Amino acid sequence: MTDTPTTSRPLKVLIVGAGGFIGGFMAAESLARGYETWCGVRETTSRRRLTDPRLRFITLDYDNPDRLKEQLDGHRWDYIVYNLGATKCVNFMDFNRINYVYLRDFTEALEAAGAVPEKMVYMSSLSALGPGDERGYSPLRNDMIPAPNTRYGVSKIKAETYLQGLPKSFPWVILRPTGVYGPYEQDYLMMIKSIDAHFDFGVGFRRQMLTFIYVEDLARAAFDALERAPVHHKYIISEPRAYSQKEFRQIVARELGRRFVIPVRLPLWALSVACAVSEKWGAAKMKAMTLNTDKYHIMAQRNWSCDVSDAVRDFGFAPRVDLREGIHRTVEAYRNSKDK
Repeated sequence: MTDTPTTSRPLKVLIVGAGGFIGGFMAAESLARGYETWCGVRETTSRRRLTDPRLRFITLDYDNPDRLKEQLDGHRWDYIVYNLGATKCVNFMDFNRINYVYLRDFTEALEAAGAVPEKMVYMSSLSALGPGDERGYSPLRNDMIPAPNTRYGVSKIKAETYLQGLPKSFPWVILRPTGVYGPYEQDYLMMIKSIDAHFDFGVGFRRQMLTFIYVEDLARAAFDALERAPVHHKYIISEPRAYSQKEFRQIVARELGRRFVIPVRLPLWALSVACAVSEKWGAAKMKAMTLNTDKYHIMAQRNWSCDVSDAVRDFGFAPRVDLREGIHRTVEAYRNSKDK
């Protein structure tokens, strides 16, 4: 039993924020399922991952609500994947603007244009929950009271709360993925490059449990949720098991053929200083830096273990790619890029 509308025509899907790392994989998954796939992009969005001739495009001006309503007018999609968002910003007020205000204006424009879909998946983040059990390492759960400790996480829970306050007629589903990795992703690529150079930098001296979701598994989860998940539910999306930093290092080193890797542990205070300096430097250069005070809180968190039983029960969530296979594919793409 699915929520898929009965129709003789191909179902239409709009992917908002299609130009990013995850968006390209969302578009590919949509095409693989036979949907008429539309990509919502800005005028300046790169389309280097959106080259399939079957893709259709609509330009959306998120900074101009009136213009946005005009652009959506006359369109109607069966499903929408809302994947637009910022994970790092020069000005931290931009988190609120991009991750919350854009979503609010987009949903209002949908309603004004009579374009509310059968279902919309909103891509949130595990960071919306904040730290969980940092002593006993019990998994993060959807029924936890959110307490985000990053500005990014605050903007995501604000967006979630907005969706929850909409009339029941607006059919949202919220996904909270853990760390997303795969070919072309940049943050985990930095870690892979470091191990390739024979160094594995970790922070803190207490055990840290990490969770991952391969980007193709996230794309499959989004479309499985569109097709089968009940509306007005939230789901954590992660590979079911957690990994230690040592396990991650060993998997990456094995794929890279690096038999000798030096683990370097930095105290949290040193990371805090490095993140603060990096953030100030980025502000001076007007450039969003990977290391910032938000990143400090993310890297300092010891427990990223997840309970995904809700997603398994409601729409059959079952990741196909474990960390070992995902790193193999990611390293292969990394090597290919080096050879070009």
